Amino acid sequence: MILDLETKQIAPDIVVLAMKGRIVLGSDSQKIEWTVAEFLKQNQKKIIFDLSGVTILDSTGVGILVTCHAKVKKAGGSLHVTGAHGLVEEILKITSVDKIFPVYPNLVEASSNFLIA
Repeated sequence: MILDLETKQIAPDIVVLAMKGRIVLGSDSQKIEWTVAEFLKQNQKKIIFDLSGVTILDSTGVGILVTCHAKVKKAGGSLHVTGAHGLVEEILKITSVDKIFPVYPNLVEASSNFLIA
């Protein structure tokens, strides 16, 4: 399997999507968008992507992250990213995606920095 997703509820209003593997071109990566759509249907609007288990992120993966951010923002929510390291962190910086949505060093900071609505 290229990409494994795990959902965790860390607060009544914050959900974490932990990813392990590669976010690259292919149907596995589309599962991220489908999962975010399900979160929004369930009125989960504070979402954290935990990328600590992600080893490779290509241009398709970057596009998926940006698309998910746009959908969450349009729904009135907020998407934070944590755990990016190595090549994945470098790609987020090179593509300036880290300027589009907040990237935090750990889950505690990512969860404590949601704006109070």
